[in-house]
Amino acid sequence: MKRLNGVRLSHRKGTATSHTVRIPLPEQVTIPMLMNMGAPCTPLVKAGDTVSVGQKIGDTDAFMSVPVHSSVSGTVKAISDLKLANGNTCKAVTIETDGNQTVSEEVKPPVVHSKEEFIKAIRESGITGLGGAGFPTHIKLNPKTPVDTLIINAAECEPYITSDHRQMLEDPDSIIDGIQTVMKYLKIESAVIGIENNKPDAISLLTQKTSSFPDITVKALPASYPQGAEKVLIYNTVGRIVMEGQLPSDTGAVVLNVSTAAQISHYMKTGMPITERRITVDGDIVSKPCNVFAPIGTAFSEVLAYAQCDTEKLKKLIAGGPMMGACAFDLTTPVVKGTNAILAFEKYSEPTVTNCIRCGRCIKACPFNLMPTEMEKAYQKRDIETLKALKVTLCMNCGCCTYVCPAGRKLAETNQLAKALIPRN
Repeated sequence: MKRLNGVRLSHRKGTATSHTVRIPLPEQVTIPMLMNMGAPCTPLVKAGDTVSVGQKIGDTDAFMSVPVHSSVSGTVKAISDLKLANGNTCKAVTIETDGNQTVSEEVKPPVVHSKEEFIKAIRESGITGLGGAGFPTHIKLNPKTPVDTLIINAAECEPYITSDHRQMLEDPDSIIDGIQTVMKYLKIESAVIGIENNKPDAISLLTQKTSSFPDITVKALPASYPQGAEKVLIYNTVGRIVMEGQLPSDTGAVVLNVSTAAQISHYMKTGMPITERRITVDGDIVSKPCNVFAPIGTAFSEVLAYAQCDTEKLKKLIAGGPMMGACAFDLTTPVVKGTNAILAFEKYSEPTVTNCIRCGRCIKACPFNLMPTEMEKAYQKRDIETLKALKVTLCMNCGCCTYVCPAGRKLAETNQLAKALIPRN
């Protein structure tokens, strides 16, 4: 089987052996009403209301969305506008914590006897893809075409991030249970857990844990970026190609992040929706790199303070990994469902941009053999037909082209702008 292109990155997995700990409960949290790909929720509470952990505080009738729940118990301080990393705004609920972490009476294990009830329960859980994309999980688990394979993304191919790795080592049973639950209600025949081979302890443990389940296999994958990209993972685990315009389910596969699978198990057993995130905290000004649990809505400043970060030296703050993460506006940025890492750096400088030297490194690095330099030219001319011919919509914004470009050109960023020019059918 032909190997897809990519790049070799320094792993920098310094927190791989750091057991996850809970940070002290913050005095307040600010919970955005939009933490998923799709529509924002409308707040269901108002200033002065008392809320409990797991209580639904936001919802919508929109198809592409999931409800939002309180991560703390306390009093609603304000409903305000919050600026997101993409420049858009949404409503956010600020809650002053009471320190009690009283669990809401709404929190009860769901009663599920059918696929329809399972999909409804997953929506109510508020679960989205925990790898960072934020796609509503209940939609992914309700494909229009038959699916025979569940693929678990445990690659965690970006530098620094080890939160999924710690999930595998600290709570592998929830992962297995979540996989079995999905397979049961979707009637999926087999599952594959894809793990990069730089995590031999996780590969060994999950291989042992799945030894009595012949329909679940663990596959060690080369440590190559972007191994965890959905289409790349599907090809490298089961050899199927997701063509332009197709969904993974069109090839008979569904992909879930490994932490998403664990969260499904947790919700089905307890009824507690997603209210906290396991986060890797690292960077050159972080004195205590670590993995932590933080309530949804916790300000980055609180998490960094626990990790003993010298924020006076901060030049670059990233939510997620250095390749596909988003730059945070400031330290008040709240932890959201998709926050798997917070990285803080002092040693950072913008590369000098020069003319393209036509070296072809960007093409060689692209997993799909796209031509970023030609797409850049077409974008500058706003040439939509050429962009279509160059298959710009296949770009997954992995950043390989930008990473290898000796001219410092922001090719991946340009591709994202170019995709926005293509009319949606």
